Amino acid sequence: MGTKFEKVEIPAGPVVCVPDAYPDSRGWFSEVFHAQRYWNEGGIKSVFVQDNRSRSSKGVLRGLHYQLRKPQAKLVSCTLGAIWDVAVDIRRGSPHYGKWFGVELSAGNRKQLYIPEGFAHGFCVLSDAAEILYKCSDFYDPKDDRGVLWSDPEIAVAWPVAQPVLSPKDEVRKPLSQMGADELPEYPAKP
Repeated sequence: MGTKFEKVEIPAGPVVCVPDAYPDSRGWFSEVFHAQRYWNEGGIKSVFVQDNRSRSSKGVLRGLHYQLRKPQAKLVSCTLGAIWDVAVDIRRGSPHYGKWFGVELSAGNRKQLYIPEGFAHGFCVLSDAAEILYKCSDFYDPKDDRGVLWSDPEIAVAWPVAQPVLSPKDEVRKPLSQMGADELPEYPAKP
């Protein structure tokens, strides 16, 4: 059993994980997380404490979200349909500040995206419906819920949807240029 780990152009940033699948006449089997392999082979050191699942319709865009005081690393999978999944480096002082990475995750390609702490996360639904399953390294705290404007022109994420369906909160988030130092994580992260 194995997983391929693909580093992206942001050092110490997101990692695309591609678990192997083992088909037979009954269907297929895939190991979707193995802490020792993800730690040793993928460099993913996060300890995950909460799993979340969401379902969204075509055109829904959720993001760009993060927690500030209780930052969450995430391991995102799409178990039904397809999404465009995005991570943005929002760490003040990072040489990659404002850079983003996106990848299509689908039930068919079985890819996962690991998003480290200090990155904002968002996705939009490409299929009629999509279900997302993701692991988090800290518990969700509604008082610590933060976000960056999904359409921030300085970040310029290439979203594959022109008129997304957004939550009221995501419609009015601020761009990075309007956020104060106390609203963003630091680089490197404080222990």
